[in-house]
Order: sequence, then structure tokens, then C-alpha cells
Amino acid sequence: MTHQPPSALLCAALEAAARGWHVFPLRPGTKRPALHGEQRCPETGPCAGGHLKWEQRATTDPDRIRATWSTAPFNVGIATGPSGLVVVDLDVPKEKSSGDAPCGATTFRALCERAGHAVPTTYRTRTASGGQHLYFTAPPGVRLANTARTVAASVDTRAWGGYVVAAGSTTPTGPYEALCGPETVPVPGWLLSILRPAPKPPEAPSTAVVGQSRRYADVALANETQTVARSQHGGREAALFRAARALGRFVAWGDLPRHVVEQALQEAGESTGLTAAECQSTLRSALNWSIAHNQRRRAA
Repeated sequence: MTHQPPSALLCAALEAAARGWHVFPLRPGTKRPALHGEQRCPETGPCAGGHLKWEQRATTDPDRIRATWSTAPFNVGIATGPSGLVVVDLDVPKEKSSGDAPCGATTFRALCERAGHAVPTTYRTRTASGGQHLYFTAPPGVRLANTARTVAASVDTRAWGGYVVAAGSTTPTGPYEALCGPETVPVPGWLLSILRPAPKPPEAPSTAVVGQSRRYADVALANETQTVARSQHGGREAALFRAARALGRFVAWGDLPRHVVEQALQEAGESTGLTAAECQSTLRSALNWSIAHNQRRRAA
């Protein structure tokens, strides 16, 4: 009896699992999970104790992988959170968008240069659409979520709650191919500072009044401005981004006028050597994000 050689997709799944990455099947030729949804859960097997989603069912077990990929030519999904990964998705502008819009790779390269570093040499893949996925290891004890346009236009990230299509998979648009960088390096510190959730301010006591809230906002403005002014080369833009995200909540709550925050942080950023345009771009995106995510004032 002759044994059939393992399929290329099975090999891709096993190779990813050998790196410690948790894989799960995607529907053949697509990017959609092949596992059942909650409404169709049979409540047997892995779901005997309750429905498990794809992130919970992703595995590195070679036997489970062989059993799954022996049934169909599934594409390979990598659950980034359980795998300890942060994947930077460098997209290409859609056909209908402006031809002048830079691709994610160009934007990310510019961000690295402004942070004082070269683009990290790490494991990366070319996506079916012509973009790139840069794989980084997440720091221990830090739970990062997915982001969309938080870093920059055409630059998204996948972490907990997200997944990417592994090299070796194929869609009608094209294949996913490994490019270079056999090792996966830690996520750069300047990027991590952007991806970390903005720290929540202490809850106001039940006796707090508007005046107390505004005094707290004034103290926060002074502290954040001082932090930016003291930032060093390589961390200046990240410090400015963090400060704007932290102070944007006070703008959303009506405790600080936006122009006051912008003027204070603009001056602090320029004092470190950043150009006026760099400060304006960073402040605009960070404040817009923070204000949009803090429309509801915390309970008094």
C-alpha cells in the first residue's frame, strides 16, 4: 500500500504549528473560517462544554491538524492572539481610491524612519492582494487588540481577536507567499507604544464636581506636555501620540478645549526637534481617535 504525500496546505499548517503558531481551517480558496458558528454548534467534541470559536479551537497539535486537513484542502488561518503574534498588515490602496495614496509598506517605512529605525527584518508574507504581513512577537503579559488605521492609513494590525492567512494558502486573487526573515522578532518599542491601550484615568469620586474634573484635566495636560518635551530621539513621535490619546478623552468630555491641547502638545513636540508637519499629523490622528472613542463621559 502506498502512502499519499501530504498536501501543500497540510504542510503549510504543520510548518506554522511548528513555529508555535495556532492554526485553524479556512474554507477552501477563501479567507473565511471553516468552523461552525454558535447557532449551528453541535455541542459535541471540542464544544461539549460549550461553543468554542475559531480563536479557542486553533491548535498546534500535529495530530489534530493532520486529521482536519485530511478531509478537505482548507486554507490555513493563524490565530494571532494565542500564537503570541502581532501582525502588521500593510495594505495596498483599493482600485477606487486615489492613485496618489501611498501603500501601507511605504507609509510604514516612513514611520520607521521617523522613529529613527530601519524597517525590521522579520518573517513576512506577501498577501493575495499584493500587500504584506509583517510578523512580530508580542511581549509577555501584554494583551493587544486588533487595530484599523490606528498606526496609519493602510496599516492595520492583528493580535487578540484576529487572524491572518498563512503562507501556502491560495485565494482566487492569488497566493500567500513567504518573502523573507526566517525569524520573528519582537514588536518594536515605538510601535508597541502606539498599540498599547491608552491608560484609563482614575475614576472620579462620587463627590466630584465639574470643577474638580477640570482641575484634574489641567494637571494631566501639564504632565503630558512635560513628558513629550522630555522625550528623546527615537521616541518623540510615540510620546506625542500617547499624550494626545490620553488627553483626547478630556476634549471629548468638555474638560479641555481641543485647540488648547493641540497648541500645548504642538509646542512640546517641536521643542524636541519634530517638524511642525510631523506634530500636526500625529496630533490630528491621535486626537481624532481618542475623541471618537471617549464620547461618553465616565460615570461620576
